[in-house]
Amino acid sequence: MPRPDPQETPAEHAVLELERFLPYRLSVLSNRVSGMIARIYTERFALGVTEWRVMAVLGRYPDLSANEVAQRTAMDKVAVSRAVSGLIQAGRLQREMHGDDRRRSVLRLSEAGYRIYDEVAPLALEFERKLLGDLPEDERALLFRLLDRLDELEFKAEAEASG
Repeated sequence: MPRPDPQETPAEHAVLELERFLPYRLSVLSNRVSGMIARIYTERFALGVTEWRVMAVLGRYPDLSANEVAQRTAMDKVAVSRAVSGLIQAGRLQREMHGDDRRRSVLRLSEAGYRIYDEVAPLALEFERKLLGDLPEDERALLFRLLDRLDELEFKAEAEASG
């Protein structure tokens, strides 16, 4: 049976042009870029994307709870929890009780975790430099302003929807 031409959509159905649909485009781009950089830390350190993101956040902001890591990365709490467990088991993270509050634990990179972080972070920055290499500085600034603006709009929409 011949497949329909993907350019044609029967008139009785809604048309969703994925190539012009921002959430789809951002997701595809994010997956491509994450996959390219992930090869570096996966091959060298047997880290998955979620594990590296946890390490990257804790390298920049030590002493966060797992929930705070999940919030900062917009990753699923269960995925973050699994990554944290694996990183603790591998000796790359440490978990400590937060001050007097025995109900709250905080995470930080161990010495082994910092050795990996200190090696991967410069590689990630070099990857970003190459990725953005042909963009003039004003376009880079615009890109980051637009991303910040979209993030603000998303946060505002979430807040309005939940309350």
